[in-house]
Amino acid sequence: MLTQIINGQILTPQGWLNEGSVLISDGKILEVTNSDLAVIGAKVVDAKGMYIVPGFVAMNVHGGGGHDFKECTEEAFRTAVSAHLKHGATTIFPTLSSSPIETIYKAVSICENLMAEKNSPVLGLHVEGPYLNAKMAGPLYEVKNPDPEEYVTLLEKTNCIKRWDISPELPGAHDFARYLTSKGILPAITHTEAEFGDIKAAYAAGFTHAAQFYNAMPGFHKRREYKYEGTVESVYLIDDMTVEVIADGKHLPGTILRLVYKLKGVERTCLVTDALSFAASDIKPGDGSPVIIEDGVCKVADHSSLAGSIATMDVLVRTMVQKANVPLADAVRMASETPARMMGVLGRTGTLQRGKDADIIIMDRNLAIRAVWSMGHLVEEANTLF
Repeated sequence: MLTQIINGQILTPQGWLNEGSVLISDGKILEVTNSDLAVIGAKVVDAKGMYIVPGFVAMNVHGGGGHDFKECTEEAFRTAVSAHLKHGATTIFPTLSSSPIETIYKAVSICENLMAEKNSPVLGLHVEGPYLNAKMAGPLYEVKNPDPEEYVTLLEKTNCIKRWDISPELPGAHDFARYLTSKGILPAITHTEAEFGDIKAAYAAGFTHAAQFYNAMPGFHKRREYKYEGTVESVYLIDDMTVEVIADGKHLPGTILRLVYKLKGVERTCLVTDALSFAASDIKPGDGSPVIIEDGVCKVADHSSLAGSIATMDVLVRTMVQKANVPLADAVRMASETPARMMGVLGRTGTLQRGKDADIIIMDRNLAIRAVWSMGHLVEEANTLF
């Protein structure tokens, strides 16, 4: 069926198109045109002057809808994916937090099955840990040093893992990054104490991306009478190193989000939720849980640190616009185009262009989601436009 979306502001790679339409056919974008004249035989969707933007790419998300991907059940994966899809995440790389190798194998199996389905929004798995610095990982993580026998054996059996985050200062971390790069997998630094020399060496080994920028990593600091750059400043100093920020307005204030945008720019900054199972859900932590929900964010129960967000991708865009004063077009690009490029899927999604997947969102003037298409399929639960 041919669908034509008209009467909206369309975000294209060249900028906003104020009078035009998007044609969808067989799950693909047939054309983005500057004409909004009705096409014969098409189902016409009137965007009523709202924003028509590319679907978001969720590249760091632990769960949602009451389920965590770490549960490693098909129900957990499908529920969490569906919950975020309704909030505009038309491409999802489920994140598996620090886990034993047996759990990673289970997640791989489920992820491979979902990826094999027609029109699946799941395009790969994101693994975090267990190769983490114990001092920076916190009590909720299982940690160890990189084990080549373990990760090589796994990665020779699957192609579904697209990104893996570890602490770059661990013994064997550079060999790990070089191996990931040889397999086309994105290595990222996380939960680290690395200073400039460590980051420079890690970047040379293949660590080109900094996960959860500013979180679980030191900034400028002092030891005795001397001062040292932290991971944050080190990443800024390496121009081509990319970053992601948890832009829920809780993990980082608007001023810091603005600073990252200003220094790293749209093409090297992406927005991530780092969402836990409580995102897009009415479910709350039970009695005795190690985490609590308070002030719109998930915290360790003893208030020692944040534990993760309960945000969805649309929240990130609103936060960047409303709290960091970033232009809407740039905020959307950091949630769609930039992560699509980082994860190697820009050829099929991330921008509204002919031939790409029909991953499309309509947002109203308050930047609330009004409609979502995933590969041309209207996500009914998100549809309040018609």
